[in-house]
Amino acid sequence: MNRQTLRWQVLAQDGEARAGVLQTRRATIETPVFMPVGTLGTVKGMRYETLESPELDARIILGNTYHLWLRPGADVICALGGLHRFTGWRRAMLTDSGGFQVWSLTGLRKISEEGVEFRSHIDGRQCFLSPEISMEAQAALGAEIVMAFDECAPGKLAHAETRKSMERTLRWEARSKNRFDELQAESADAGRNCGTNEVSGAQALFGIVQGATHLDLRRESLARTVEMGFDGYALGGLSVGEEKEVMYDVIAQVAPEMPRSSPRYLMGVGTPEDLVEGVSRGIDMFDCVLPTRNARTGQAWTTEGKLNIKNARWTRDERPLDEACACSVCRRYSRAYLRHLYIAGEMMASILLTHHNLFFFLDTMRRVRQAIRFNEFAKFRREFLTRSACSAE
Repeated sequence: MNRQTLRWQVLAQDGEARAGVLQTRRATIETPVFMPVGTLGTVKGMRYETLESPELDARIILGNTYHLWLRPGADVICALGGLHRFTGWRRAMLTDSGGFQVWSLTGLRKISEEGVEFRSHIDGRQCFLSPEISMEAQAALGAEIVMAFDECAPGKLAHAETRKSMERTLRWEARSKNRFDELQAESADAGRNCGTNEVSGAQALFGIVQGATHLDLRRESLARTVEMGFDGYALGGLSVGEEKEVMYDVIAQVAPEMPRSSPRYLMGVGTPEDLVEGVSRGIDMFDCVLPTRNARTGQAWTTEGKLNIKNARWTRDERPLDEACACSVCRRYSRAYLRHLYIAGEMMASILLTHHNLFFFLDTMRRVRQAIRFNEFAKFRREFLTRSACSAE
């Protein structure tokens, strides 16, 4: 692309694992990076001041085009200055295209060449989303990085059906790019020229590689997506029903073949173990709802495995969630107190567990980056996965 929307540099590599710096118009992001998910313009249970604090120091979060387009509406957010001004988030943001959410509305949607017709999960009204509409919505939201509109194929879909889906995604990506370029030329991006970094101020557009678990289709999708020319490239359609080892194999086969001069993004994945395994296969960016969603059901990640705070064994336990954790929740609150809050239905239980889980995910990425820079990633990975196989439940 002839405009510099991002500045990307790989600073160290250990095997396929890469440590780098991604600069957008609002933030300098060290990679590999985990992006907390802010589906409705909020990372559930977290104030942005806390996410931006030195303790968590989240540099980039994810916003959901589908949900925000339906409510309050991209036009409303645009009129209020874009998603950053609307929400108060001051750092970088990536918006997905809405393709995955529409795909997940099984029984409520009809896919055609033009786009997807579906009924809103909010009020049942008939809606239509296409590559062009997705690009227009994402321009109105004004995030630094936007995603092409794609069709997410189930992990176990047969080869012939997966090819049809992949071909449609490629056509939709071409339409996405065409409309995206038009919108940039029209200065339709609500967040344009807001930053101070030495980049153009325009939005960046990432392409998405599909193909389910079929490696030949993945490679073909990658080659044809790269031909179109995007600012970064994502692996989509994983962790959607296939076995974990199959997912890891797809990443191992495809990620190293993605352009080395662009950031690589694994969409919607996953656990801390998935993050470490993804990094080992060449991935730079991740997002997932697990740290916030699982906190609301009483699950915490620790250096000794997952911990279920609902378990009666913690009723009188004075230890923190994780004795090796430096987060403010572990420095102050006991398992016994957190269990009491959860059992009593206090909202503070979810808030504190969410804080801890996000710290754990973000701190894991910090330690991953350090291990890569010191050429110790293989040792870190081995020890991390061994501990993670345990359970504190």
